[in-house]
Amino acid sequence: MSTNQAQGTNASSSTVAATATPSFNAAPKEPSKNASYSERADVGHIGKSVVIRGELTGNEDLYLDGEIEGNIDLRDHKLVIGPNGKIKATITARDIVLHGRVEGNVSATERVELKKSCTLVGDVSTTRIVIEDGAFFKGAIDIKQEKDNRSEARKSSAASAGAASGTGMSGISYNAGSGSQGSFMDPK
Repeated sequence: MSTNQAQGTNASSSTVAATATPSFNAAPKEPSKNASYSERADVGHIGKSVVIRGELTGNEDLYLDGEIEGNIDLRDHKLVIGPNGKIKATITARDIVLHGRVEGNVSATERVELKKSCTLVGDVSTTRIVIEDGAFFKGAIDIKQEKDNRSEARKSSAASAGAASGTGMSGISYNAGSGSQGSFMDPK
């Protein structure tokens, strides 16, 4: 037997051994738009078959794809509601990303993101919000002021630009005097 034949025999026997090793049949994971986020080790995960009634609190980021009725409080962490999530709760977190259905008020200290597959019926309070085309939202939005220097710089540059020109967008003038609420879209 030549050296090449011996190597070929060993290679084929190792292939047979590899395929003959016992393995368990794990259910295939569902493809998820947030697979990289939901599979990180430092993120809690609540699956779509889990139902919780009551209060949910935590000190880590959370990916939630189940059903919850009550309150969710993750003040300093990120919450992602998956596409199968059905939430009837008041939600408080640092960042909130919604793919599923939420009925209740949502409060984020930094950002709320409504994905195209989400349905939100309730009020939103946050410093920044993103609403994708196709998302369903019914409620009010309260944009809070940011508490860092970036917002101060933005406000001062916007105020100086407005004072220099005296007009808003497209040459439409505006007046936001005390006691009235001005709009760039209202012709004055």
